[in-house]
Amino acid sequence: MELHDVWFVLIAVLWIGYFFLEGFDFGVGILTKLLARDRKERRVLINTIGPVWDGNEVWLLTAGGATFAAFPEWYATLFSGFYLPLLLILICLIIRGVAFEYRHKRDEERWQTNWEHAIFWTSLVPALLWGVAFGNIVRGVKIDRDMEYVGNFWDLLNPYAILGGLVTLSLFTFHGSVFVALKTVGDIRMRARKLALGLGLLTAVLALGFLIWTQADKGDGKSLVAMIVAVLALVGAIGAIKVGREGWSFALSGVTIAAAVAMLFLTLFPNVMPSSLDPAWSLTVTNASSSAYTLKIMTWCAGIATPVVLLYQGWTYWVFRKRIGTQHIAADAH
Repeated sequence: MELHDVWFVLIAVLWIGYFFLEGFDFGVGILTKLLARDRKERRVLINTIGPVWDGNEVWLLTAGGATFAAFPEWYATLFSGFYLPLLLILICLIIRGVAFEYRHKRDEERWQTNWEHAIFWTSLVPALLWGVAFGNIVRGVKIDRDMEYVGNFWDLLNPYAILGGLVTLSLFTFHGSVFVALKTVGDIRMRARKLALGLGLLTAVLALGFLIWTQADKGDGKSLVAMIVAVLALVGAIGAIKVGREGWSFALSGVTIAAAVAMLFLTLFPNVMPSSLDPAWSLTVTNASSSAYTLKIMTWCAGIATPVVLLYQGWTYWVFRKRIGTQHIAADAH
């Protein structure tokens, strides 16, 4: 296996990690409006992801940085062609981080309500747009012989990509509801279970349609295996939450995300961005990659730094592993 193939796999792993981790905290942000009944319950939801949300975003930065260094042509075409949706995602992530930090700085009701609205919308919009973006990458976009995107914003809003966005939105919200059930106690835990069951069924319908469409259009034997794993894991996650096994349900919903993302990358390879104008103009792991020397240096750096990051992030989750509830929120907390 060549180094550019290795880095294609590593970038896929980084996106799997990002969607697994950021997926549930996007879901929790959405649930601040769908599940929480009052300000104290919204505080409980925010506290479940408070220690980890910023660490989860490191996976996005690493995936973007790895793409820039390993496949500069892919990075350039992607960020120029998808400029508006990626800019909107970036703005949402900035506002979302500010909202988490600023919400409790003042105790005025209007102040806190406005930041709670911001948390909801800046969680929902990226959860939707990431699916739209990856749907377009897999489907193919208008790339000319100079490796430049020549389409427009409206070309990105096609039925396949929009369905992909609905899948990520529903899947992340389901993933988040299972996480809330896993991390809370009392009535909010019971309601999270009930909501997760309904969200899981909706996700199953949307995801099955999207994955079958992907497999029929772009798939092969390897992607079919990944699709089957994703579907079985989602069914298992729904079954586990129905019987109150939140830990198993969360693990299986994570497997669903991992298998679905793996399927998308398997349908891409050896392309990184297919051209819908002419397959010969597609960006591939070969024509979009950096030099062998650059990839070699990156591999050594990643081999040293990655275990440290994984150990630290794992330790963070272990420290903040206990359940919380409204009884843990002080009466004067704001």
